[in-house]
Amino acid sequence: MRTGNEPITARSPLRLRCGLAAWGLVWAVAGTVLFAVTGHPGWALACGVLVAVTAVDLSLVIRHIRQGPHFQPGRDVPPYRPVSNRRDAWERRVPRDDERGPHP
Repeated sequence: MRTGNEPITARSPLRLRCGLAAWGLVWAVAGTVLFAVTGHPGWALACGVLVAVTAVDLSLVIRHIRQGPHFQPGRDVPPYRPVSNRRDAWERRVPRDDERGPHP
């Protein structure tokens, strides 16, 4: 069921992102080694930069996973609507009798 407040209470799929970052790290390391052995220093450098970026991303994802449910709630924590005193845009306003206008 869509409530309209998903961007506020969205959860990041950290386990999926961790797996994809690990997969990318393996391929980037393999590419770096392969291009270095075959004598393509430009491609080896590009893959080396990709190794660095992927390693940083993987370390940040692991850090976020280890922070626990305070920062990344698990599947057992339901999404909640933020506390607000204002009327939100997704709430439909029901007109009162005096605001309906003339009766036909």
